Amino acid sequence: MQQKKQLSLFDLSMIVVSLVIGMGIFRTPVNVAAKAQIPELFYLAWVIGGFVAFCGALTYAEIGARYPVTGGYYKIFSIAYHPSIAFAINCIVLISSAASVAAISIIGAEYLSKIILPIDKQNETYRVAIAITTILIFYLINLLGLKASAKTQNVLTIIKIGMVLILICAIFFGGTAETVTPIFKTLNGGLPTWSDYGKALGLCLIAVSFSYAGYAQTINFGGEVKEAKKVIPRAIIIGLTIIVSLYLAINYVYVKVIGFEELKSAESIAAILASKIFGSVGFNMLSIIIFISVMGYVNVNLLSNPRAMFAMGEEGALPKIFSKINKKTEVMTLSLTVFTVVAIVIIFFAKTFDKILNYTIFLESISMASSAATLFILRKRTQHLDKKTIYTVPLYPILPIIFIAAYTFVAFSIYADDPNAALNGLYIFIGFLFIYFISRLMNRKE
Repeated sequence: MQQKKQLSLFDLSMIVVSLVIGMGIFRTPVNVAAKAQIPELFYLAWVIGGFVAFCGALTYAEIGARYPVTGGYYKIFSIAYHPSIAFAINCIVLISSAASVAAISIIGAEYLSKIILPIDKQNETYRVAIAITTILIFYLINLLGLKASAKTQNVLTIIKIGMVLILICAIFFGGTAETVTPIFKTLNGGLPTWSDYGKALGLCLIAVSFSYAGYAQTINFGGEVKEAKKVIPRAIIIGLTIIVSLYLAINYVYVKVIGFEELKSAESIAAILASKIFGSVGFNMLSIIIFISVMGYVNVNLLSNPRAMFAMGEEGALPKIFSKINKKTEVMTLSLTVFTVVAIVIIFFAKTFDKILNYTIFLESISMASSAATLFILRKRTQHLDKKTIYTVPLYPILPIIFIAAYTFVAFSIYADDPNAALNGLYIFIGFLFIYFISRLMNRKE
């Protein structure tokens, strides 16, 4: 069944922004500041992260233009490498996304419960109920069709951008923190070397990279975008421009308003900014910001991930029933339902899945690097396409190579910091490879 082209440039740009901006920017700057130790390294990490994100955005823009299909993040691995690689990596992405939806829904529920519930009902049972209700509401919206869920996403994303801009305005209300000259401390207590700075930067980039990550999933919508070859590149570039601008601005405000030393151990940095603007009602303001971020993140994941499952069903990596579409609404009902159920089930096992998420971080770095590398293969296989109608990366192959090298560096930094997490991530990957080949073998026998 041929899918309708329903997504406009504005729709896809808002999807890009919501795929990236979730809870991270309200939490990761604390970790980055602690690892950086000095503000110069802190700012450098966010600038490098933004530059690498642009390199990635331009790379995925060309991938999306050359191969505009539904479930593109699965299919580029399948055609460039092997369906087993595509299956293993996308299963990890799906579990990570479902676990993230579950965890972030609970965080949002914690904030919302403090506003809407009396003190005696602010417990885990009610928080879980709010989290599940949030997921189910957006599940029902997504059942209405892509148009309804995309419009909902547009509204949530605009509100989210507005909220971040309001927090940035704290610099005009709260003044600036006292300046304290931080010292970069080494393990042996001596003067820091370039190697010490390099290791610290690598640790910073782990958190920064995943604060910027997510936009690669935009290519999952390729088959449903109007004038995809033009719109996908523009949407990714516009979305990343908004994200990088907001990230650099709010991190500058964090340092100026909170103070760099205080930022290293601050518990709720967004709450501090909100209190500077709104005073005693700052926490309620923050709670609304967090919950809207949660809603946008939940909805965009319910939009994106079922499309990867749809693509896996089309190619037989999952049962063919996953590729079925509702004829009236054009919703991938089974894929959407299964992803929603997995996210809800994970809510009850969140502590266990936290460990799995730690293992998948390493593999996500590898998947980003290897998915960007498919551009070199796609270029050879699509040489027949008119170059005037296809977006091409400027300074090719320099920018894709920078992106691939940056994420490879992040992967090595993760391995150096936590070898067990990296190795366990590889074991999970190998496990999914076995599942793929066993499944294919059983299908052939049938």
